[in-house]
Amino acid sequence: MKKVIISFVLVLGLFFVVEANAQTVSGSLGTIKRGVANKGTVTLSIPSGLHTNSNRPGGSYAIPTTVSVTSANAKVGGVSYPRGKNKNFSFSEGSLNIYEGTVKFTFNVTVPANFKGNSVKVRAVVRFQACTDEVCYPPKTKDVILTASVK
Repeated sequence: MKKVIISFVLVLGLFFVVEANAQTVSGSLGTIKRGVANKGTVTLSIPSGLHTNSNRPGGSYAIPTTVSVTSANAKVGGVSYPRGKNKNFSFSEGSLNIYEGTVKFTFNVTVPANFKGNSVKVRAVVRFQACTDEVCYPPKTKDVILTASVK
């Protein structure tokens, strides 16, 4: 009986670890034209049954989702955050603003007109806290390198 309980706890713990790590981060830059602002996108995919707090969740204890983008060869603009969805939870007095499903964050990237290379890289770092309707997991940081041809 003791082994069965321990096995159940281990499997349940593994389920929660897998669920908390199930989010994926991807993105795209398209083809970059020298000297003009080009649009880049970072995508956070959140599996069904989970959500993350939006960039402005509204709760003082809620950890917001943040996205930062950097590049050694290009100028990157600030990230635009989509509106979240207000939702009430049993553990919160008021509603929290959250993201569910596929969330896209946009930014501008500009390569100087005199840039000599054929491609540019942008690093995107996404920090978020995955939650169910009852429990939140420790915050995670995931990053992705976006590469684009320069014309």
